[in-house]
Amino acid sequence: MHKILELIGFCLGGILISVICNEVLLRFSKSLGIRNNNDVVIRWSNESKPSLGGVSFFIVFLFTSIIYSIMYFEKNIFHDFEYVGLIIAGSIAFLMGLADDAYNTKPFAKLAVQILCGFIFIWTDTKLDLFHADFLDGLVTIIWVVGIMNSLNMLDNMDGITGTTVLFILITCLASGWILTGFNTQIWSISLVAMIGGLVGFLYYNVNPSKLFMGDAGSQFIGLFVAFFSIKYLWNVGHDTSHGSWLGIIITLIAFTPAAADTFTVVINRLKKGQSPMVGGKDHTTHHLVYAGYKDKTVWYIFTVIGFISCVLAISMIDLVKRDVTLPIILSSAYFLIVFGFLYRNTIKYKAP
Repeated sequence: MHKILELIGFCLGGILISVICNEVLLRFSKSLGIRNNNDVVIRWSNESKPSLGGVSFFIVFLFTSIIYSIMYFEKNIFHDFEYVGLIIAGSIAFLMGLADDAYNTKPFAKLAVQILCGFIFIWTDTKLDLFHADFLDGLVTIIWVVGIMNSLNMLDNMDGITGTTVLFILITCLASGWILTGFNTQIWSISLVAMIGGLVGFLYYNVNPSKLFMGDAGSQFIGLFVAFFSIKYLWNVGHDTSHGSWLGIIITLIAFTPAAADTFTVVINRLKKGQSPMVGGKDHTTHHLVYAGYKDKTVWYIFTVIGFISCVLAISMIDLVKRDVTLPIILSSAYFLIVFGFLYRNTIKYKAP
């Protein structure tokens, strides 16, 4: 009971810190984080709003680390090499995103920082374990970190979509940790619970009609945070079983269904047109749902349902892995194909007016 109360306390603390932070940003930073005021080509919203809502994520992360260190002073979290790696890489990702919000940094500079974050993960012993070969696993780890940081940044194109998607992914990671290692109040569980609270507090301001945007400071940090915990609790599920690493691949794909389906769809459509997949535009699956006649708020509801189902399915699959049952996991992989097929077909059928 004591552990449950602690987790609830950290979750509520995350909500409170997020709300206070975002309220301060709204009241005192009417122009802070606003750039390209007249650029309505990339941004879906035609209104100029502060784009520093994601700053609250980093502040929640810092406060969680400090409070945990005070409460559990006998556990020096800074002696944990993995956690130190998360702090260093997270700080770098946040600062890079903040600079991008303020100055529009060069794409190659952003990519270099993302690759550096991947190297920091590898150096601090957080990496995928797919091939049991250091070089290949390290390479895939860097690709994953870069891919997720960019994928969530791309998905951040409509009110509430990215925040909600990440919320369900982190819930899946939290549940996975408890299923595989048992219910606990270690720094990993506390960090996840606090960030889940931080996302809830942020979504209060970001769900349509939003008062502020996440910005690159938010999307880059939360992308790095998600990449870390998905490696720790999703990708490596089943790697030490007789079934191999393919179980973790399927589970991760299911958990990331909303983001993965959108990214794959955008990349395929842009490559077909000879365009760069890395530039902004109003050709995401969310946009095409609006072109199909749905309102922005309805699109958020659709992605919320997809995220919720993905979360439930992924958690169920992780439990099956622990019970050494694999056939339902293979069958569940069809869920991603169904969602991807629906969203991709919609982009072909409905175009911008």
